[in-house]
Amino acid sequence: MNSEQIKYDILGIGNAITDILGTVSPAFLEQQNLIPGSMTLIDAERADNLTASFNAERTMGGGSVANSCVVAAQLGAKVAYLGKVAGDTAGVQFAKDLSENNVAFPSAPLDGRTSENLPTARCIVMVTPDGQRTMATYLGACTQFTADDVLPDVIAASRIVYLEGYLFDPPHAQEAFRRAATLAHENNRQVALSLSDPFCVSRHRKAFLELVRNHVDILFANEDEICSLYETENFDVAAQHVLKDTKFAALTRSAEGSVVIHDGTITKVSPVPTQVVDTTGAGDAYAAGFLAGLTSGRTLPECGRLASVAASEIISHVGARPLANTWLDTSI
Repeated sequence: MNSEQIKYDILGIGNAITDILGTVSPAFLEQQNLIPGSMTLIDAERADNLTASFNAERTMGGGSVANSCVVAAQLGAKVAYLGKVAGDTAGVQFAKDLSENNVAFPSAPLDGRTSENLPTARCIVMVTPDGQRTMATYLGACTQFTADDVLPDVIAASRIVYLEGYLFDPPHAQEAFRRAATLAHENNRQVALSLSDPFCVSRHRKAFLELVRNHVDILFANEDEICSLYETENFDVAAQHVLKDTKFAALTRSAEGSVVIHDGTITKVSPVPTQVVDTTGAGDAYAAGFLAGLTSGRTLPECGRLASVAASEIISHVGARPLANTWLDTSI
């Protein structure tokens, strides 16, 4: 497939999760044995009980790379997403949410006949009066994403295939990653990866290193994630390893901004000052801005600047997605 046949700038592959948000008291978290500010994996029964125990004020699509896809689409990129949902109400709502944000979602829902009727994944987000978010996540249907869910025609039609590290835990998901990367490279497309979480990296360090060294063209990570990958507490040491292992990486450092590594050169990108309300989704937005800039032909400094502006918008309010479709001047 040649460049004239490209349909999407970015194809995201990740955990398809519905976020259920509501305000709770610190006492509620204590009663539920939840650590404030933490993310806890829970089973379906507890997810049902927890959802019924508090006032859900908002339900919306979520998931790290799904969030990136929405931000990138709002920046003008043509975007698609692959992820596994069930054919339940939450799954229908997830698909509707992506459609309303101009993100194509060609994935088939989970077949209940072969999946023990796993429901769509949910993340119950509990916000205390101080603005802190505590999350309890049931992974459900998205754990059933396999190599068969990697659609060759969609891969071939996408400039960049963007993989979510959170999806790396099940062995069949790792197979799906390698299939997606292989198909992308067979069609002369690029593969991007977000490491997503330092604990996920520590669980699968060897597999992640193999992926980065042999299958990934563009690596996204924050300071904790990249230090976890190379088992060091020194960011500069980790960055030197990145220089050896990949030609292209964007590494975020919170208030210190980010660094872009490309063909042996390290470029620092300044952060965009803003009042920090909620850092959830900052990395998702950064990657979205960077990839949207890259696929639109911007220079690397411009890509870094656009990524920083996108991240600054997300952290200025509660929630991992922009508040409005006209939130950013894309001429930056």
